[in-house]
Amino acid sequence: MVKGEVTLRNRRQGSPAWLTDAAIYQIYPRSFQDSDGDGIGDLEGVRQRLPYVRSLGFDGIWLSPIYPSPLADGGYDISDHSAVDPVLGTLESFDALLAEARANKLKVLLDLVPSHTSIEHAWFRDHPEWYVWADGGPPNNWLSAFGGPAWSKDEPSGRWYLHSFYREQPDLNWRHPEVQEAVGQVMAFWLARGVDGFRVDAVDRLAKDPSLRDDHPATGPWLLPLPPEYATLSHVHSRDADDVDELVGVLRRRAGDAALIGEVYRPTEELERFVNHFDLVFAFEFMFASWHPEAIARVVEPAVRLGQIAWVLSNHDFSRLASRLGEDNLRLAATLLLTLPGAAFVFQGDELGLRDGPGVHPPFDRAGRDGSRHPMQWDATPTGGFSSARPWLPLVDPEHRNVETAEEDPSSLLTLYRSLLSLRRCFGTGFEVLLVDSTVLAYRRGQHVVTLNFGDEPRQAVGEGAVVLNTDPGQHFRIAPARGAAVLYAESSRSSCLR
Repeated sequence: MVKGEVTLRNRRQGSPAWLTDAAIYQIYPRSFQDSDGDGIGDLEGVRQRLPYVRSLGFDGIWLSPIYPSPLADGGYDISDHSAVDPVLGTLESFDALLAEARANKLKVLLDLVPSHTSIEHAWFRDHPEWYVWADGGPPNNWLSAFGGPAWSKDEPSGRWYLHSFYREQPDLNWRHPEVQEAVGQVMAFWLARGVDGFRVDAVDRLAKDPSLRDDHPATGPWLLPLPPEYATLSHVHSRDADDVDELVGVLRRRAGDAALIGEVYRPTEELERFVNHFDLVFAFEFMFASWHPEAIARVVEPAVRLGQIAWVLSNHDFSRLASRLGEDNLRLAATLLLTLPGAAFVFQGDELGLRDGPGVHPPFDRAGRDGSRHPMQWDATPTGGFSSARPWLPLVDPEHRNVETAEEDPSSLLTLYRSLLSLRRCFGTGFEVLLVDSTVLAYRRGQHVVTLNFGDEPRQAVGEGAVVLNTDPGQHFRIAPARGAAVLYAESSRSSCLR
């Protein structure tokens, strides 16, 4: 448990001030809004819906990949880093999106994927030396995160190339200075166009052991979820080599003062080396912690002390929050996510309580992630207001969950998200855990006290003061409802956040 009040540190000089406690809305463009009737979301659809995002109280958006791609990995297999996938739009439609974002006072983050490309990228044939190769067969036992060996044979050359993910995604050799220059030029292209920064994909795959030594057998379960085959090894050589700090520093220098958020799929104790270069790093231990107050407190403490944390409970790669935790925990989860100190990322549709969908057969994603990528549900019509055509993935339950209905309901989950996003602007940076027991986690945020009740019976809220938020609609008593929360503000001070 955190002892005494903690103020979030910012270790990197020059980090954008807006990002420190920002709330960012993740958009998966193919599933957000279709504007041209082809059943696939696009940039114009995103542009049209930005007033909704701003109305909720978000500070910015993160767009999952918008680049041309053969879609072996949902857009993370990029075939041209400096263009827009024609299905999603054009550079002109991206510029229009940026202009609309500015009009709505929203920052825009793009996905940057520096560790690999599509095998169909021109670089793979024009600059083979930019990739990681071996002669005569796989040189080690490294595994792909998606199953099978991490080495495949390139038939034209007869050589073997490394791919940390699908075989269609060859790994770049980040020790080659021309790779660093090429990716730097990609960053410069989009920054000149006006983006505010990047969410950087798979940072821990930039640096592999230069001697290509075997990984060791795993000696026990890892702290974060891994696919079964991949979990049989301890990946000590296939990622995060000793010079990863130097290579990440290249990204920092190229970004200048733009925002960099690192997807470093590592336990919190291993994130220290990254926070000198990234403005934020995702707290994945938090995302997968056991849903119990003592377990949550154990992962929150080191993350708060580390500082520069991006809290996240859901994204495009994992089962949706509603499916993972159950609908009775969604109000509690929203309050936890949006009242901790630091930045918070919310995946589109979590404010509606969207559940995993059934996907399609055959699947678009061979790793089984279609379920979390079903389209946004805007109204109760069969296609949910997402498209006038048959959506690329079917909608899950627009008749039960949709924005139009939720907007009209003062007791809806969406209304709670809006209230939480407004309230978080009134918190200071200080943080102090006040109570952790078998059912309650309570902490102080400035003059506010948040009481989270994980139990099945109501609990008295910690502290004294006026109720400024309760997850039980209409409740103004100092009671944290079952699977819910209450936020109090000290009576000795006045607050513009009092409702």
